[in-house]
Amino acid sequence: MPLLREAGSYDAVRKAFHWQIPDHVNMAWQVCDRNAETRPDAIGLIVVHEDGSRVDYTWRTLRSLANKMANFLVAHGVVRGDRVGILLSQSVEAAISHVAAWKIGAISIPLFSLFGEEALAFRLKDSGAKVVVTEAIHYPKIDAIRAQLPSLELIAMIDGKSGPGMANLWPGLDQASDSFQNADTLATDPSYIVYTSGTTGNPKGALQGHRSLLGHMTGVEYFHDFLPKPGDLMWTPADWAWIGGLMNCLMGAWFHGVPVLAYRAAKYDPERALRLMATYKVRNTFMPPTALKMMRAIPDIPSFGVQLRTIACAGEPMGVELLDRGRQSFGLTFNEFYGQTECNLVVANCQKIMPIKPGSMGRPIPGHDVAIIDTDGNEVPAGTIGQIAMKRPDPVMMLEYWNNPEATRNKFMGDWLLSGDQGKMDEDGYLWFIGRDDDVISSAGYRIGPGEIEDCLTKHPAVELAAVIGVPDPLRTEIVKAFIKLLPGQAGDKGMEDNIRSFVKTRLSPHEYPRQIEFVEQLPLTSTGKIMRKVLRDREAAKSASA
Repeated sequence: MPLLREAGSYDAVRKAFHWQIPDHVNMAWQVCDRNAETRPDAIGLIVVHEDGSRVDYTWRTLRSLANKMANFLVAHGVVRGDRVGILLSQSVEAAISHVAAWKIGAISIPLFSLFGEEALAFRLKDSGAKVVVTEAIHYPKIDAIRAQLPSLELIAMIDGKSGPGMANLWPGLDQASDSFQNADTLATDPSYIVYTSGTTGNPKGALQGHRSLLGHMTGVEYFHDFLPKPGDLMWTPADWAWIGGLMNCLMGAWFHGVPVLAYRAAKYDPERALRLMATYKVRNTFMPPTALKMMRAIPDIPSFGVQLRTIACAGEPMGVELLDRGRQSFGLTFNEFYGQTECNLVVANCQKIMPIKPGSMGRPIPGHDVAIIDTDGNEVPAGTIGQIAMKRPDPVMMLEYWNNPEATRNKFMGDWLLSGDQGKMDEDGYLWFIGRDDDVISSAGYRIGPGEIEDCLTKHPAVELAAVIGVPDPLRTEIVKAFIKLLPGQAGDKGMEDNIRSFVKTRLSPHEYPRQIEFVEQLPLTSTGKIMRKVLRDREAAKSASA
């Protein structure tokens, strides 16, 4: 049953919605067990491997596997409150490991498969994980850091490798019972930890409760134009190790019994993504803007036969060019949204019931209170730049930072959770992202957000991707520097630099054009496709220090 009541306007949908969070709820029942009871023979998961082979899992099978996994973990000493690390890409084993942990009342920890030893060591040690579920390709990383992990008792291997302190998962599941009594969990009992990206200092573990899924669902329904609809099927190129892949897509779809396609290539390929979505009749997807921008080089996208109903987009602001391209390529309007690991899915667009303003993240999703505040915690007038903040109580808001009470305290100002992002709200209640606090460029008295300039740059016919930062300048404090990846066949020469500068000057403002341009082969991106501006700033600082 959807949480939102579909209506003809934003105001009507928002007014009709009220949270109904039960005292006792278990996410494993919400995403798996109840589907097995109501639609046991329907497909819940389609796993496609890189060789093109396909395995379908019904809800009956998924519940059986999750119960077996829960019994397997219990047999290896996992009890309520223990932490279970999941170092796997999109797969049935990753999905059932999360569900099994929640059944026990344990806490799952998604871990990105491309993490190196240092990143894994910090997260596993900080969380005190008792178990890691992984595969042979990642085992050497765990083995190399095992001496640093006194809490780690078991490595469960999905592909046959065994040894001291290890267990072969599938034979263990074959021997386990397919019946399991879920833990009686409160809505505020912990369910999973997702670690932040750690752009400043060590990553912080955002601890979420079993209420979290309900907190996500208004957003998932909203930016997918009132999910579920007949024929819906979800896929995302985003790894399930991130909250965007895990909660916005996998668990958000499963809450409504919507089947999910699991496919994660070693490297994102826009043409392969289009063929995949066409072949398996994907109807709903979450795409980072970078993934969509990379499709610019693909000619005649409509010829692929993709039949998407909705595309949700987040991570970097979308502008007119990307929206126009979406309408031309897919015949639909992208719904941009905004959230953070600590408080996800709080602002979004829903093109069915509200006009889309290019560059805007949308309006607060029903059930969430979002405002722009000043340094004293006061809401600011429309059009004023301030910090984006979310008001508690809110079921999608983290319970706390794991093992870090000081960081938890610093994240709040009164009842406002501070995003660390600068933004503004217009007279119509639409929110506009300006940049991270440390991304905003201060030049000759102007405060310049990089997103608008990057959007303008990517409209240039020669530009594939662009990133903008401020670099020190004795006269202006900072000047705008652009790092640009050109489309194949384009030359990064002086003429191109002048052309690009003129392009921005005439479309934005003379104070916003990039006074410095550097052409690059690649840009530093997070695994979810966000530009890592801090990496670029650090590189520039290192250059200045050595000059």
